[in-house]
Amino acid sequence: MRRLRSVIGLSFVVVGVLCVTLFSRPVQAEMYVAGQIGVSIPNRFSNIQGVDSNAGLTVSDLSLQNSFVYGAKLGYYFDSMKWLGVETEVFNSTPHIKQQDAAISVPGFSATLNLPGQSLRVLNWAPVNVVVRHQMGQFEPYAGVGMGVFFANINDGQTGESSSSTNVGLNTQVGRRYLVTENVSLFATSNR
Repeated sequence: MRRLRSVIGLSFVVVGVLCVTLFSRPVQAEMYVAGQIGVSIPNRFSNIQGVDSNAGLTVSDLSLQNSFVYGAKLGYYFDSMKWLGVETEVFNSTPHIKQQDAAISVPGFSATLNLPGQSLRVLNWAPVNVVVRHQMGQFEPYAGVGMGVFFANINDGQTGESSSSTNVGLNTQVGRRYLVTENVSLFATSNR
């Protein structure tokens, strides 16, 4: 939890410095607000190892379900460097763990068990992404990178037990923007 507070604190400092830098001089920007909807096609849970009272427990990779994704972005591109921008984004998905057979092992014992499905919710927050684009008329390819904060909650519907985790990592994106009108655009993005 202390690591999360440090990350959030650092994020606010970075955003604050950017705001002071950007708004202290007369720089115009192309600002945008965007809603996100789509589909998450997740990889598998892999490298699963028990902690605390389950230390030594390992589980084979677990398959996740595809899920609906929704979120929002806020950002802008600079007039002085039309190809460079910054944004913040947040999006949510529920790639539930499928019911499946899994190999489970502890020192001296292993077995294959049928594991029930579990509810999983993942919230991704990128406090600051640096985004570059290439303006080509109505189509604009773009790419971005920044720090990501990933909040996950898993809930076992049979036992009612739940567990939460927060991790910091890298947030990347590539995509294309299509300008429908001067003020309306459609985005096709892939985030990792």
